[in-house]
Amino acid sequence: MTDKVELLESWFQRVWIDADLDAIDEFFSDDAEAKGLLPEMRLGPQDYRDFVPLVLALVEDLNVELVNSTENEEWIQSLYKVTARSTVSSAPIVVLGQVSVRVKDGKFTEAYNCFDFMGMFEQLGQLPEQSLAICLTGGTLS
Repeated sequence: MTDKVELLESWFQRVWIDADLDAIDEFFSDDAEAKGLLPEMRLGPQDYRDFVPLVLALVEDLNVELVNSTENEEWIQSLYKVTARSTVSSAPIVVLGQVSVRVKDGKFTEAYNCFDFMGMFEQLGQLPEQSLAICLTGGTLS
């Protein structure tokens, strides 16, 4: 395992699984921003302190597995799988995400995220099943 893979695994473990919000500053440089989680939203270290608890309130028994990672001198890209259970219904949740992170001096300086929030909210029961298929065929969600 490389240092960047270990760093990313540690990020998911400490911040997301262990809910250690104080660890956020250990991973992000002061001026770092993460893009892509929500349209037009850029998250800095302080923003993650607000964002992580919102997501964690929806799930329990969270696990994150790095499925496939590639890297070069500055960047690590990873496909990851999130498994959890709904805090409301205990229904299982399985969602994929991707992240590209620039690492300098052992800290994240830039990140780009893609996460299947639609799939997550469907599995949580907050969106109708097959929401994407409904939208792709011209239907609307109501």
